[in-house]
Amino acid sequence: MNRVSGDAENAHSSSVESCPSLRDVHSINPAQLMARIESYEGREKKGISDVRRTFCLFVTFDLLFITLLWIIELNVKGGIETTLEKEVLKYDYSSSYFDIFLLAVFRFKVLILAYAMCRLRHWWAIAFTTAVTSAFLLAKVIISQLFSQGAFGYVLPIISFILAWIETWFLDFKVLPQEAEEENRFLIAQDASERAALLHPGVLSDGQFYSPPESVAGSDEDSEEKQDSEKPVV
Repeated sequence: MNRVSGDAENAHSSSVESCPSLRDVHSINPAQLMARIESYEGREKKGISDVRRTFCLFVTFDLLFITLLWIIELNVKGGIETTLEKEVLKYDYSSSYFDIFLLAVFRFKVLILAYAMCRLRHWWAIAFTTAVTSAFLLAKVIISQLFSQGAFGYVLPIISFILAWIETWFLDFKVLPQEAEEENRFLIAQDASERAALLHPGVLSDGQFYSPPESVAGSDEDSEEKQDSEKPVV
């Protein structure tokens, strides 16, 4: 008897545990699901997500910051025109900072083209720019004589190297995972809305409503008068 009662209790508990899942399915609100799907579709229509836009802004900041530091370096060395002619027209790999500026322009063009215009969802473009930046800066630091030119011999290569790797980290750990998560949420919400449409059919259309034929006014009174007229007169 104890075993039979125990089996009955287990069966009852399993049936009770299965009830919440059914209750959750029936508690789906189609209006909320449609609103969520429309919000996701609105983000797709914008063309670019918020986190990707932040990444593009950071890439633009990279270019502008390196440009600002390079201009300051030109002024420190004795005027923009004289130093610009020396570093650009008479370019020397061992002493010029012009190539670091071109490296920032290279990163900006490739990353904006790949992740803003083409909306790429892969890491190969930023892996390429970071690898080129790292290899070039390491070679320049080893071969050139930048450290003998003051503080900018340290500042420009180090900041350029750090910004390139921050861009890589931000894209790989923020942009791509968040966009993949939003896409999965959109697919789940869309699937749930289809199930909710099957579980909760919509409001009946006008053609599906019907009403009984209206009774003719005064029909009851006519029938009573007819019955009175048929009665025999005493």
